[in-house]
Amino acid sequence: MRSTSPPRTYRVKSFGCQMNVYDGERMSELLAEQGLTPAADGADADLVVLNTCHIREKAADKVYSDIGRLRREDGTTPLIAVAGCVAQAEGEEIMARAPSVSMVVGPQAYHRLPEMVERAAAGQRATDTDMPAAAKFAALPARRRAGASAFLTVQEGCDKFCTYCVVPYTRGAEISRPFDDLLAEAERLTEAGAREITLLGQNVNAWTGEDAKGRAIAFDGLVRELAKLPDLQRIRYTTSHPNDVTEGLIAAHGEVSKLMPYLHLPVQSGSNPILKAMNRSHTAESYLRLLERFRAARPDIALSGDFIVGFPGETEQDFSDTLQLVDSVGYAQAFSFKYSPRPGTPAATMEHQIAPGVMDERLQRLQAAINRDQYAFNRKSVGLRCDVLVERKGKHPGQWLGKSPWLQSVHFEGDAKIGDMVTVDLAEAGPNSLRGILATQAAA
Repeated sequence: MRSTSPPRTYRVKSFGCQMNVYDGERMSELLAEQGLTPAADGADADLVVLNTCHIREKAADKVYSDIGRLRREDGTTPLIAVAGCVAQAEGEEIMARAPSVSMVVGPQAYHRLPEMVERAAAGQRATDTDMPAAAKFAALPARRRAGASAFLTVQEGCDKFCTYCVVPYTRGAEISRPFDDLLAEAERLTEAGAREITLLGQNVNAWTGEDAKGRAIAFDGLVRELAKLPDLQRIRYTTSHPNDVTEGLIAAHGEVSKLMPYLHLPVQSGSNPILKAMNRSHTAESYLRLLERFRAARPDIALSGDFIVGFPGETEQDFSDTLQLVDSVGYAQAFSFKYSPRPGTPAATMEHQIAPGVMDERLQRLQAAINRDQYAFNRKSVGLRCDVLVERKGKHPGQWLGKSPWLQSVHFEGDAKIGDMVTVDLAEAGPNSLRGILATQAAA
């Protein structure tokens, strides 16, 4: 039985990418504007929003499992909204299969969530999967809360149509948010306490716009303008696409001190035949040349990438080419995934699908190489002095956690608070983090 009384508390559970995290934060702000409050830890919420991701296999099955777990001991359920990319792709089926769901709202329509909640409280189920991204951003409330590090979506959608990817179908065509809107939101984030902003987009470096004087600028121009904000100390961005890298962006890494020395540039495979089958616009060789240009502009840059193993038709030689690319780059971080057939994508019906066992074995080998290089990068950082942005308390009394310029997790002990930028000496490396010593303590 579904609750039909007006909700007073809410919980937003976001899955998947950083853009989903951003969307979840914005939905929370929308609900707070309506007078709802976050449910206390461990307490049942009157309204639960499941902000879903559709990238991985069995994403829809996970949604139904999450919905089932929301059933209370007395047989009732809260108001349930399914949002995000699974909602966009499978909204009608969700409403048909899950009677306890009151609302389905796509990633470009969640600005209408408050009115849907009002209707749901009156017993009316609703689906909204329209895709007017610009209208969404114009309707969202002003940002009033921010942690030491905050996300800012600048671009949404994708026009690349990689054969394995559902994003063009769930997020729509590429759109860039207006420059003035982004500058204003960034200013509000810094006023609310953000010292670092990560610019987000499916292809974030595809952003284009006009500056305050009406002049056309590309993504690097936006970075340079944001760097002028006095209270903003760090700028990051993700996820970028090799096809949208410009000379200006490469140069910015050497010229804009607030732009952190970190680049996440997905390659997906080291095999040219597989890259062609994926409809990627680059080759392994052109990708490596791009990385060398970034390194020439900023020699200490940390490199990150994405990889898919087991794409249809991938031979052992194709996979060996991927391992060779990993060996040649020496990633500071990287993310690897088994290929997941997504309904409606061209790759899902390709011949020569790879057996799960083969994918598992290749993923283990690839991840071992990635882990090796990440640990090596961390070990090479020992002895460096750098600034760390304090983001949260550590597990132990007096311990703090933050990020280095190279996006490494650093823990240290001493006098600090969240939002501080402290100078530390990197003293000890682990596979996933480093131990630092406050420079003031090291000098004592």
